[in-house]
Amino acid sequence: MKKLSLGFSPCPNDTFIFDAMLHGRIDTEGLEFEVFMEDVEALNRRAFAGDIAVTKLSYHAFAYLTDRYALLDSGSALGNRCGPLLIARAPMDDDAVNAARIAIPGKMTTANFLLSLAYPDARNKQECLFSEIEGAVLAGEADAGLIIHENRFTYQQKGLLKLMDLGDYWETGTGLPIPLGGIVVRRDLNTEVQQKVNRVLRRSVEYAFAHPDEVMPFVRRHAQAMEDAVMQAHIDLYVTDFTVDLGEKGRRAVQEMFRIAREKHIIPLNNDKIFIN
Repeated sequence: MKKLSLGFSPCPNDTFIFDAMLHGRIDTEGLEFEVFMEDVEALNRRAFAGDIAVTKLSYHAFAYLTDRYALLDSGSALGNRCGPLLIARAPMDDDAVNAARIAIPGKMTTANFLLSLAYPDARNKQECLFSEIEGAVLAGEADAGLIIHENRFTYQQKGLLKLMDLGDYWETGTGLPIPLGGIVVRRDLNTEVQQKVNRVLRRSVEYAFAHPDEVMPFVRRHAQAMEDAVMQAHIDLYVTDFTVDLGEKGRRAVQEMFRIAREKHIIPLNNDKIFIN
């Protein structure tokens, strides 16, 4: 039995896909997992420290870590019409956005990468926990906010409005689904172990799709009193066929993101190898 550290967020899409492999619902091929459940930016920082074997990682952060981690075929949050939203209390033109104080969910998030593509001159950014961004905008502590996860379903109820859908911005420009976050494994692990993790995670995702009623109690337990309708909308948006397997189109989307990022000098790429062998 081999035990691996495993990091993922308490968001419904993550708990949905990891439930089966953590609770004995599938064959884990002798693998056990020590779970670190944290906000995605905290997981990004943990990966930069190199102290976790398997983890959810923003694609933006992953671009800096391709020499240490390989992307699994399963587990990605990648799709259409699921990107981060730039929101504010009132309409703003491009000049106002460039000058605005913008609350972001973390420097290394894919959301911030997309914001840098759409508004390269917007530099006055302040990092916040993703769940606190709406409140910061409403309180006037930020002029605009970059929201992710379930907040895209709640901002309008709070009287906020959308300035830009950065997922639409990406899809219009590339014709490809938007890569938000993926599951990576440390490259220094034995190749056989890496492949086991890849198989086990796919099995777990497939089980969740086939038996949603069994995995939902785990999802609810960590959903921070989220309404069931919001929780289900979150899962439907971020858990897709690409979560089962990236496939050719998903891989192409990841490669295109990294190509554009290098071209615009937003990120380096430490290793041309991205995917698991």
